[in-house]
Amino acid sequence: MIFYKKAILPKGFKANGVSAGLKKSGKFDLGLIYSVLPAKASVKFTTNSIPAAPVLVNRKYLKSSRNIQAIVANSGNANAFTGKQGIKDAENTAAAVAAELVLDKQNILVNSTGIIGKKLDINKIKSAIPLLVKGLSANGMPKASKAIMTTDTFAKEFSVKLKCAKSWVTICGIAKGAGMIAPDMATMLVFIVTDAFITQKALDKALTMAVADTFNCITVDGCMSTNDSVELLANGASENPLINTGKRFEDFNKALSWICLELAKAMVRDAEGGTKFITIKVKNAKSQCEAKRLALAIANSNLVKTAMFGQNPNFGRIVSAVGASGVGVREQDIKIKVSPLTKKEIYVEVSVSRGKSEATVYTSDLTYKYVKINAEYN
Repeated sequence: MIFYKKAILPKGFKANGVSAGLKKSGKFDLGLIYSVLPAKASVKFTTNSIPAAPVLVNRKYLKSSRNIQAIVANSGNANAFTGKQGIKDAENTAAAVAAELVLDKQNILVNSTGIIGKKLDINKIKSAIPLLVKGLSANGMPKASKAIMTTDTFAKEFSVKLKCAKSWVTICGIAKGAGMIAPDMATMLVFIVTDAFITQKALDKALTMAVADTFNCITVDGCMSTNDSVELLANGASENPLINTGKRFEDFNKALSWICLELAKAMVRDAEGGTKFITIKVKNAKSQCEAKRLALAIANSNLVKTAMFGQNPNFGRIVSAVGASGVGVREQDIKIKVSPLTKKEIYVEVSVSRGKSEATVYTSDLTYKYVKINAEYN
């Protein structure tokens, strides 16, 4: 495998990003990814019980067809908590893209991110779509990546090339996310495309496995949003031997998991106001589920996070978080190791002497700047 810290579009895909005027800054705020061939789609959505309009529309479209040819996304407005009008606006966005690409609107996944509770300016989006489609390019993924950013300070892009028999398969992923990041789908939009020829069952399995140990193992502030989606398209353009089970699936899953993990870590590194990247590993738990529960209890503790920011070695806060987790850990069974707090990257290891399972989560510190960013976000 060959790994890249940049966006390299697979065969049969094009992308673009433009400014539709949704952001006052004039920065890119409308992105599009297009497959010239129908692509199998596998998607994971937020578990929030009040999902945004695009999530509701995408769920409906995917019930009709798992063949998708385009992903459109806007930033600057989440189109969430916008009622029936929000649904209509999401559908109209998909319809406008479909008309330009000569597709059915159910072949389009529509996404939004930004401020919750404000109506989407659909006219600005519809006006920008012809230019968006016209500028589609095999080199356009970086523009699409910039178009989905909100409080992100840098674009998040990774690619992998892997050999499958005599063919090269490419997987490319972009993401946005910096705040309202919590497990079980955080405030993120993640778009991954591949030219792999793969069965629907294998595609779904690979994404489920990849998400479990990556996007569902990060937390910045423990807050979940309404729009979160991870969308994976596979168009088969590489004409590789079919990926279903065995080594071909294992190799594909390894490559996909690497991209998901790097994108997930990038979100934590870009955490709103963050100054520390913190890895928390819990060892010797009864089960992986228990280990993850303990790790997240530590990662989501504001007292732990502020101690990391202040470089305060008060590890009683870690003990307190473990005790408050609901897992019956005894005081005498806890062993804690922490790397120097003066470094930008901090490693925390907690052993609980209950079994042989372990889990790792990633988080950031909690700073004055985080409070300022979110106090003023409007």
